[in-house]
Amino acid sequence: MELRDLAFIIDAHTEKTKKGKPQVRKCDNKTPYYIHPLWCATMLLQETSVPEEIKFQGSQALLYHDVLEDTEAGLPEWLSEEVKFLISKMTFSSSEDEWKNLWEKNKEVRLLKLYDKVSNILDGVWMKPYRKEQHLEHLERLCKDVEANYGGLNIVKLAKTLF
Repeated sequence: MELRDLAFIIDAHTEKTKKGKPQVRKCDNKTPYYIHPLWCATMLLQETSVPEEIKFQGSQALLYHDVLEDTEAGLPEWLSEEVKFLISKMTFSSSEDEWKNLWEKNKEVRLLKLYDKVSNILDGVWMKPYRKEQHLEHLERLCKDVEANYGGLNIVKLAKTLF
């Protein structure tokens, strides 16, 4: 993660948001939205048991994962094709689309989605109870999948405290 990446993400999520997309997190309507992808990326970088190539490419994919969905910025030219591929595979049209189709994606994409989902649940005070339960069921299934593929990562331990 370089300063140009941070500058790009901050600008994209503050100056180039799509109409109707928030610039702040729903949990408090104050926290800048870009905190979410930063949290996801830095959490992956702190894992000690994830292979280095997944850490590097995955952290970039997590940093940029909401740019296409939520902003008009597009992806910067300096991202590798591998990172762009991961971002494209992390993008779904809705939660329901993700809940149904995530399981067809490779295990690296499912790993990255666990970071995204944990962050969303941590900020999920705004969710209605029924909707939160749906998200928690998805999180539990995703957590089991990641644990089976990668072992007891820190993100798995954190996720288990949420359901």
